[in-house]
Amino acid sequence: MRCAFCETTGTRSALHAHMTDIHADRVVTESDGWGRKFLQLDCPACDESYRREVKPRLKDPTFLDEYAREIRIVAFDMFLYHWQGVHEGETDA
Repeated sequence: MRCAFCETTGTRSALHAHMTDIHADRVVTESDGWGRKFLQLDCPACDESYRREVKPRLKDPTFLDEYAREIRIVAFDMFLYHWQGVHEGETDA
């Protein structure tokens, strides 16, 4: 399987770790004016994107920074389901 963002190849779990650490900038997090927090990851091969509300237990203003890696883990995990399901032929090494 090939990384969606570079030429790195490997197993799904190896690419999940690779994307989480190397392509961290692909996951965008933001807060809206109402205290809600979101993550978004756009597919580089099509117009699909994964955008979901991040639901911390508390209204902690530092939550997105404190849990940035965990948020990326979730985002890339969900992205890999899309990547494998929609772009299967493009992911072969």
